[in-house]
Amino acid sequence: MKKIIIAIDGYSSTGKSTVAKQLADYLDYTYVDSGAMYRAVALFALQNNYISKNSFDQELFIKALPEIELDFKKENDNSKTNMFLNGVNVEKEIRSMYVSDFVSPVATLSEVRKKLVAIQHQMGVKKGIVMDGRDIGTIVFPEAELKIFMNADAEVRAMRRFNELKEKNQTITYDEILKNVQKRDLIDTTREDSPLIIANDAIELDNSETNKEDQFHIILQLAKDRIAGRI
Repeated sequence: MKKIIIAIDGYSSTGKSTVAKQLADYLDYTYVDSGAMYRAVALFALQNNYISKNSFDQELFIKALPEIELDFKKENDNSKTNMFLNGVNVEKEIRSMYVSDFVSPVATLSEVRKKLVAIQHQMGVKKGIVMDGRDIGTIVFPEAELKIFMNADAEVRAMRRFNELKEKNQTITYDEILKNVQKRDLIDTTREDSPLIIANDAIELDNSETNKEDQFHIILQLAKDRIAGRI
């Protein structure tokens, strides 16, 4: 059976990573969370004081990019794949709202995107990959056999994120999360380098009122059709 590349793009908190992981597990494909890669780079910038709420030393940060090594791996055979930054598991840290506030400013830099796109290209050489992000179907893998673009109302996405963080006992208000979602949407869609747009051949799915199970089956059927050459 032939293998394909599945690119899943869309706005923040639309469940891209969730459905991408489900697809990869079902199809026995490699899953790559490109958002985690940008979050890890943002964490690196924070850890080294290149960025803060009041400043961003882009020149020094760009010079430090060669110091960044990213990898996806498991702690053991039974664990989930985690994001490693310079050999350290940072999966928990990169999911915090503290890091979320700085992801988009870091991701707007052409130098950052060039570095990560090169890594992502290498990951997809042998196909059999599911990758989610903002520019996977437009920039990273424009030749992907299946492109999905996910959308949902900002208020719905903020509530999903709020419930997720509440389960993790993180103290945050719904209004703070909604503002973060709206801010990221604006930055992602207006940046000069690789803005968030729908690829011409992408299938758009609005999941504002769709549950995770139904969404998975819709996208899985699309993937099966592409793999079988029916579409």
